[in-house]
Amino acid sequence: MPEKETKKTDELISPEPSKQRSDRIRLLLVDDEEGYVNVLSNRLAKRNFDVTKALSGAEAIQALRKQDFDVALLDLKMEDMDGLEVLRIFKKMYPPMVVIMLTGHGSAKDASMGMKLGAYDYLIKPYEFEDLLDKIRGAYQERKSKSEHE
Repeated sequence: MPEKETKKTDELISPEPSKQRSDRIRLLLVDDEEGYVNVLSNRLAKRNFDVTKALSGAEAIQALRKQDFDVALLDLKMEDMDGLEVLRIFKKMYPPMVVIMLTGHGSAKDASMGMKLGAYDYLIKPYEFEDLLDKIRGAYQERKSKSEHE
């Protein structure tokens, strides 16, 4: 009688809740280079980041309307919108989100302007992945410490 041997395994099949969502850094990744975004998103997800991808400034703004993020990685040079303009909008929409700017063009002037507009920091592409992780974690810690003191 195979039916009696078959055990209910629903509880084994259904996934256990892993870490609570609050334990993961919610990251908005904004860049118009789709291949780069996909690779970086996968690498970050493997390190337990909760990544949302946006391939344009407009997509990023839509994503921020739907949910809050802890940190945004924002490319400065995109086809649809200038990264500095997106940064201005982000800071008006959700000031607690910390923004790290990414540029492949080495524009220190734009990066400096971004810092004046409220960006946490910037990285020039190409960069070491570990450097990016350090910046994200530092930005997240700053966000947490600011929200604890408010």
